[in-house]
Order: sequence, then C-alpha cells, then structure tokens
Amino acid sequence: MADRVYPSAKPNPQPPQALNGGGGGAGGAPSFPPTKGQTYSATLPAYRPQPRKPPPPRRRSRRGCCCSCCLWLTLIIVALVFLAAIAAGVFYVIYRPRRPTFEVDGLRLSAFNVSGAGQLTSRLDLNVTARNPNAKIVYLYDAASISVFSGDVDVGDGSFPAFVQEAKNTTHLAAKLSAPSGQTLDSTAASDLRKKTSLPLEIAVDTKVGVKIGGLKTKKMGIQVRCEGINIGVPKGKAAPVASSPNAACKVKLRIKIWKWTIS
Repeated sequence: MADRVYPSAKPNPQPPQALNGGGGGAGGAPSFPPTKGQTYSATLPAYRPQPRKPPPPRRRSRRGCCCSCCLWLTLIIVALVFLAAIAAGVFYVIYRPRRPTFEVDGLRLSAFNVSGAGQLTSRLDLNVTARNPNAKIVYLYDAASISVFSGDVDVGDGSFPAFVQEAKNTTHLAAKLSAPSGQTLDSTAASDLRKKTSLPLEIAVDTKVGVKIGGLKTKKMGIQVRCEGINIGVPKGKAAPVASSPNAACKVKLRIKIWKWTIS
C-alpha cells in the first residue's frame, strides 16, 4: 500500500518586499531602512550664520553731563574776566581815573558845655575843600552827613548839600554842626570832657557819588571820608573861640553794600 504525502502545516514564508522602490530581484542587493543619523541629517536645515547685532548705544551718565557743564561754565567765566580786564585797561589808559581828595581847612568850636546831668551842648563851624583831579571825569555827589567824634562821644552832627564837581574843579564846603539832642553821657565821660582844655577830634563824612563821563552816568556808590589827627581848643568863659586850621588830609574809602553787608 503506497504511503500518502501530507503538505507541511507551516506555509512557506514570503520573500521580503523591496523598500523605497528598490527591486527585489534575484541578483539585486537588499534595501534596508535609513539609519538614525541619516534621518536627522535629512530633516535639519542648512546652517546659516546670523548677522551680528550692533551693541546698544551707551547712555551718557549724569556725571559726564555735569563735568561738561562745569567746563563750559568755567570757560565762559574766564572769558568774561578776560574781557573785563581788557575793558578796564583801555578805560584806565584813556581816562586815568583818580580818587577825589578832601582836606579840612578850618574848624572852630564856638560853644562847648557839659551839664551836671550829662547833657552835652556844642557848636562847631567846619570848612572842607574837595578837589577833583581828573581831566575827563565829573563827580555827582549826594547830600553828605557829617559826624564829629572825640573818642566815643559824638560832639557834633551836620550835613553838606549835594553838588556837582566838574573835572579839575575845587569846591569849598561849609557846615555848622551841633551835638545831637537827647544824648546823655555817663558820669565818667562827662567828667573827662569837663577837664579837657583841647579835644582830639575825628571827622566822618558819609555820602554817595556817581561818575559822569561824557553822556554816560554811572550808578552812585557809597563813600566815606575820614579825617583824623585834629585837635581843637575848648573855649573857656567869655573868651572868643579860636579857629583851628589843621589842614588835615582825609582818607576816602569806597563803601560797597552787598545784601546786608557793607564792605569798605
């Protein structure tokens, strides 16, 4: 009896399919899936260098601005001082300005008495000569106040009227002075004055003066005239008072007032 041949239970496997369109012929090389490196390279875009961005502008610090402002301010001040110096030099060369001069020509103490209560009574006659030595400058004087002191005691007050002094002019000024009313001396000062036969005096004249050059007038500034080293005899009884001619030269000081301070 012949043997029967039964087919195998396992089917024959199918040959592998060609990938990516590759042929699977008998003599062709088999196709394999791409590697991980190949897949990454295929999806990564080409490298392109980015242009460098310019750095942001630096902000100037406040310190730099302050330094620049101080520098410019210093330069401006130096320039102004330089120009003022040039103008002053030109002015001096053209006009040769000089201070006015004052001199006490005569002083007479016609009455002088100190009462028992310390009240001072006095009368003085004062003559002063003012000279303007400038050839092109005119002085414009306000009214002047006069005070005569003997030590710390005010023995006479008065005034000079306002006047205009032309160039190269000599002006004679006269004033009558008297002790300020209501002044009461202490016992020591009153006793000392009663004993004196001559008084050392100091004269102070305060006024304001302006300058006129051609048609230009300046603002008036304060000046003080001080005359020292004057001695005058004290009249006694009914004897006629003797006039004194000290011919004392006086010093002229400019008084500049800045806010609350006065600079002499």
